[in-house]
Amino acid sequence: MFSFKEIAQVTGGMLVQCPGAYPVQHLLTDSRKIANAVSSVFFAIRGEFHDGHQYLPELYEAGVRQFVVEDASGLMDLSTYPEANFLLVSNSVQALQRLAAYHRRKFHIPVIGITGSNGKTIVKEWLAQLLSVSERVVKSPRSYNSQIGVPLSVWQINESHTVGVFEAGISQPEEMAHLASVLQPTLGVFTNLGPAHDEGFASTAQKLEEKLKLFEHVQQLVYCADQATVREAVQQAGLPGFGWSTQGHPSAQVQLNVLEMHQGKTKVRFRYAGQGQDLVLPFSDEASLENALHCLAALLYLGVKPEELPARFERLAPVAMRLERKEAINGCYVIDDTYNNDLAGLRIALDVLGQQARRGRKTLIVSDLLEAGVEEKALYQQVAQEVTARGVDRVIGIGDIITRHQDLFPAGSEFYLGTDSFLGQLRSETFRQETILVKGARIFQFEKIVAALQQQVHGTVLEVNLDALVHNLNYYRSKVPGPTKIMVMVKAFAYGAGSYEIGNLLQFHRVDYLAVAYTDEGVALREHGITLPIMVMNPSPDSFLKMQQYSLEPEIYSPDLLHRFLDYFPEKSPQTPAIHLKLDTGMHRLGFDDAELEEALAVLDQVPHVRVQSVFSHLAGADEALYNDFTREQIARFRQMSAKVEQGLGYSVTKHILNSAGIVRFGEEAAFDMVRLGIGLYGVESSGSEQSSLQTVGQLKTTVSQVKSIKAGDTVGYSRRGIATTHKQTATIAIGYADGYDRRFGNGVGEVLINGQRAPIIGNVCMDMCMVDVTGLDVRAGDEVLVFGEELPLTELAARIGTIPYELLTNVSTRVKRVFFNA
Repeated sequence: MFSFKEIAQVTGGMLVQCPGAYPVQHLLTDSRKIANAVSSVFFAIRGEFHDGHQYLPELYEAGVRQFVVEDASGLMDLSTYPEANFLLVSNSVQALQRLAAYHRRKFHIPVIGITGSNGKTIVKEWLAQLLSVSERVVKSPRSYNSQIGVPLSVWQINESHTVGVFEAGISQPEEMAHLASVLQPTLGVFTNLGPAHDEGFASTAQKLEEKLKLFEHVQQLVYCADQATVREAVQQAGLPGFGWSTQGHPSAQVQLNVLEMHQGKTKVRFRYAGQGQDLVLPFSDEASLENALHCLAALLYLGVKPEELPARFERLAPVAMRLERKEAINGCYVIDDTYNNDLAGLRIALDVLGQQARRGRKTLIVSDLLEAGVEEKALYQQVAQEVTARGVDRVIGIGDIITRHQDLFPAGSEFYLGTDSFLGQLRSETFRQETILVKGARIFQFEKIVAALQQQVHGTVLEVNLDALVHNLNYYRSKVPGPTKIMVMVKAFAYGAGSYEIGNLLQFHRVDYLAVAYTDEGVALREHGITLPIMVMNPSPDSFLKMQQYSLEPEIYSPDLLHRFLDYFPEKSPQTPAIHLKLDTGMHRLGFDDAELEEALAVLDQVPHVRVQSVFSHLAGADEALYNDFTREQIARFRQMSAKVEQGLGYSVTKHILNSAGIVRFGEEAAFDMVRLGIGLYGVESSGSEQSSLQTVGQLKTTVSQVKSIKAGDTVGYSRRGIATTHKQTATIAIGYADGYDRRFGNGVGEVLINGQRAPIIGNVCMDMCMVDVTGLDVRAGDEVLVFGEELPLTELAARIGTIPYELLTNVSTRVKRVFFNA
């Protein structure tokens, strides 16, 4: 256990104030993820898009008493933090890394460091599974491989662990040296070299050189000797390479032959140190095979006996790379995290559960924890403490170990020895209007529980990457001055992505306002626990009562609508909603012109109980440089009209005119008090100038229902529009215009991606399905089909049918299941 003064010595910081002696157990870098306030140390980190210093007051209010900061002036008056310890450092991230490195040096155990372009997380998870048979393993939780994630991972090491498995990732030069000092690996694994993060390096050679810095002091480096570029770089760097090869390369210590592939399994024969043996790997795809062979080589180097390998690899399970959120029975919501269960992973999943703003209780279904490296009773005491700290209302424990310690959990918790015994008594009425975290180790087969709870809906899926959405939000935040507020448009079912989950995430990331098109959209958000201010852009007089009941704020865009609002809310009416005045500066769609504005201000002067929250306008051509002069005319006109509003009202109001394109192109000159973020949040940069800065948020996927062979002259689909000029193979896929797939994509205009290969639409698009030409492709029923996403961009598809990405996104039917995930 560290003291705060010891942290000061380790990091080289200066103690500004240290009145208390508090335990140091948790390292906190996110102000929204407090598990145990008293024993936490908060590192205030300045990032590209954020500054942790601004959250010190709320952290202190929440009970945190230990802070590592970069800027003493940001503390303002220390007397407002009388019980807090403050450590001033030059760089909070480096201080975090120094502390973790010091902690790492206290433990003399083998540590496996893993890096490469692809497969790091899978190799890490598989090595942890394979080693846990005989070792107490500590590992990175999920893909914690960044400058912050690596030290947080290493901080988990304790006296009971016998081996560590950690991954490290970099995106630019000079990062890996910092991670190497934290990890201090004794064995390295280099997975492969690919194009990921190429943009951060001058060349592929430089990227490889930087990655290999992780291994400068390892005893051995496991790598594939068949990758010539990697092999040569390892040799030139003088690193102690432990190579494997399927091509007979003489430098490899482990020689492998692939004997056969059958029913998703691969039989290999390996030779090492003069011994040979056959081994069946439970995978047949190229990427999984490469990852498994890295693990095999690492286990051989670590001295695992060849005769023990078949049993270990037989239990190897696929790794779910993401935590998914899904709609479930009786208005419930399932957070699916069923691929492993250790204490660090449970904490992360509980953080996600805690972020949910939905009304109703929070339930945790949890299995025995495996690979924990902690004495049983102490482990489940920690689990119970974490559950209590996160406000979980009900715990359902499954497994004989957690059942043995059920007395540690709150009254009302339920326990079962196995998954089947739980499912045997499951009744749908047991769960209603609640959020359910399902967190279990693979051997418990909790996917059965998720299947039992999940709503049975249409098989086509819109996958929504919440990490990408947060990246895009922070990108747009970086384009405007720090004090500028952000209003996010979640109208039209959040541009098709799903309004509740997006609203919940935006609330967690502290946006200032949400905007919806209609009152019922705002009501739905309120009923799901969203408390942010919400502007309704198309209010109708018959919805004013609901707006009052649900604290929604109408956009008022005409004298008639203003009068009707005032008729509904006479002077002494309680809880009169604040309003937002829309000005017409040149869009000529909705809004007050100059003459109407004069009338509105005269009316508002007589009704002081009506508060104008904001005044705004909409740009007509912010996405095109051709209209720059007109855009600046609109901005100037808005400046004049909003000044007139404030003068007439006698108080200041929030002013906003920039949309997504406007933020990119005019953020510095016209941010005013707030900006409105719409399509850009979802990964489409409508001006086209900075598309590469955004990440893809939504991927629409479906499956192949059937594959057919048709003869030359045969026709496909309604009206016989698809004509086979030669012998062809077609695949029917489970999506049609009722799902939002536009009929204009028919007859070769549209394409989908199957197994990484493009396949054009043949014939007309039907209501629930369509057909694609897969001649010459290896396609089978059940194969996944990408309709749009990162490899098949919305911008390209929209251009094919002469529309805009907005239309394709918002057209995705509500019958299409939304699956939200963190990568």
